[in-house]
Amino acid sequence: MLSIMSAHEGDVHTLAPEMPAMFDGMKLAAVATVLYIIVRCLNLKSPTAPPEITYQDTPLNHFLLKSCSLLTKEYIPPLLWGKSGHLQTALYGKLGRVSSPHPHGHRKYLPMEDGATATFDLFEPLADHQTGDDVTMVICPGIGNHSEKHYIRTFVDYSQKQGYRCAVLNHLGALPNIELTSPRVFTYGCTWEFGAMVGYIKKAYPQTHLVVVGFSLGGNIVCKFLGENCNNQERVLCCVSVCQGYSALRAQETFLQWDQCRRFYNFLMADNMKRIILSHRGILFGMSSSKMKDADMSRLYTATSLMQIDDNIMRKFHGYSSIKEYYEKESCVHYLHNVDVPLLLVNSADDPLVHQSLLTIPHTLAEKKPNVMFALTLHGGHLGFFEGAVLFPEPLTWMDKVIVQYATTICHWERHKTPCQSNLAQGPNTGPWSFTVSLSSLDLRACSSSDTIRKVPVWAETDKTEWFSSAD
Repeated sequence: MLSIMSAHEGDVHTLAPEMPAMFDGMKLAAVATVLYIIVRCLNLKSPTAPPEITYQDTPLNHFLLKSCSLLTKEYIPPLLWGKSGHLQTALYGKLGRVSSPHPHGHRKYLPMEDGATATFDLFEPLADHQTGDDVTMVICPGIGNHSEKHYIRTFVDYSQKQGYRCAVLNHLGALPNIELTSPRVFTYGCTWEFGAMVGYIKKAYPQTHLVVVGFSLGGNIVCKFLGENCNNQERVLCCVSVCQGYSALRAQETFLQWDQCRRFYNFLMADNMKRIILSHRGILFGMSSSKMKDADMSRLYTATSLMQIDDNIMRKFHGYSSIKEYYEKESCVHYLHNVDVPLLLVNSADDPLVHQSLLTIPHTLAEKKPNVMFALTLHGGHLGFFEGAVLFPEPLTWMDKVIVQYATTICHWERHKTPCQSNLAQGPNTGPWSFTVSLSSLDLRACSSSDTIRKVPVWAETDKTEWFSSAD
């Protein structure tokens, strides 16, 4: 018996020192697993790099790359979380921007032919423009957005301080305190309201030139607007589109995939669209509406994707027979080749909403058209592009600064170019180029040939004006 007990006691004594070591190993493995997940999710090992630029070898593009330092320098997001496209997108979606200012402007109301009332907000410049010219930014926000969104307020305030007048379209039905006057809300590619705003600006400020800016869905609208009628490009200096998807038909399949959580983002955007539509249910589904039925409202309540809402609701506002026809007719991909003004297309490689396959559209366009430049950043998410040292982002983003820098460079080009450069600003079609490094010496090149100048009338009338502050 004593020998057995001694044996057992010996076993206890040999196991006891091994137990803490085993638990320490488990803790170490758990910590390592958590760190691995954090590193993978936050993409901490990803390097910082300059945007990858696709462009043609033209005098204007050389001047742009020499003057726009942000296009050739590294974009450096916040160290701890800025390399995650999801966190950049989430911060944009939840906060918009940090310490967003409250620019003061006045609201314009424009009656449309179908009884709708378009609204936009007008902000006067707070300083003289570098060139001394009168330049107006005409801005189209993202899906369901308006001038009171934080990212729009930040961009407007910065643009005002750089000498730009800003006109911001409020998507039809997006403003919570503005009632609809006809049974119609904004759609993916309807340019009627944006065209009315541009027409008003041209008429009210006959001396001004325009810089056209579109964010996400707004990028699709502004590019389609410029391409669907060449007269729309009159007095337009340039256009900048940020984070758009170019083709709704090609994008719809990717939005049903769980890759990069796109199906989840699809659900969130659909939920937001449902709130906008239901907030105007009285006029959209009431007696004044001949296009919407009770069954459509029932389908709206159960919809979990943008495609279901587009098929049951949105396409009917313009009488499309199918969702395929709706996406085909309202996507800018069929109009981009008609845009002849300088065009900067900006996307982020880690944008969870825009599938990589869609980026072949701007890349191919920039290879074929000398007026197009495509900038693809490694990080930035969807309309994020935050900058900062470690944790806290700066109020102003890379996106805000690059748009203004590009526009200002175009203004300088237009003001100081020689007649020769004016005639061949787009230059010879010498082939596409793509680069990811800074260029130290880019000079204007000689040119020849001639361009034509279009002269067309402008239009639009205002109904009334209302002063306001863009505070939430």
